[in-house]
Amino acid sequence: DEPSEWEKTELDQAQVEQRIKEYNSQINSNLFMSLNKDGSYAGFIKVQLKLVRPVAVPATNRVPSLQAGRPHPQGVKRRTSFYLPKGTVKHLHILSHTRASEVIDALLRKFTVIDNPRKFALFERSEKDEQVYLRKLGDDEQPLRLRLLAGPSEKVLSFILKENETGEVNWDAFTLPELHNFLLILQREEEEHVRRLRHRYACCRQKMQEAL
Repeated sequence: DEPSEWEKTELDQAQVEQRIKEYNSQINSNLFMSLNKDGSYAGFIKVQLKLVRPVAVPATNRVPSLQAGRPHPQGVKRRTSFYLPKGTVKHLHILSHTRASEVIDALLRKFTVIDNPRKFALFERSEKDEQVYLRKLGDDEQPLRLRLLAGPSEKVLSFILKENETGEVNWDAFTLPELHNFLLILQREEEEHVRRLRHRYACCRQKMQEAL
């Protein structure tokens, strides 16, 4: 994808300070940006999770909390899958040099997701002239820098985590338990679809018989 207009903008230190002041004056919360002594800056980004497929988490007695995450488990063999609730949103406190790939890693840790991070991608969403545009961020792009350049308006710029669609599903990236889970989900969807079709045609048949 082509870089956004903000990605092409270069700011010197004085311009960064001015942009931070302008940004902080426009927000109605305490999610301010702050300038560090080394010239970098810190702040918050809001990411909406729009995942279609279930995610894998360590097999425990309960679904991980959406409010706080635990450290990313290492060497976990037992796992289970579940769907993140629609509209799930997370605020992350990051630095100006934090890369998009690091944001993805942080989000997965927050929800104790143990899927391969390469299965996901961070997108920027923007609205212009009543049109909505989506662009996948490169691994090395810096979301907080984009946030500062675009300003706080979510219509101008917002971030979304989605599956990393490349045209074809790389089934080799999934584990056997995940593949079995997908088959179960497809089977349930197929059974539900067949049930609805049978009910529909049964109703049609009954109406035709009543009309005879």
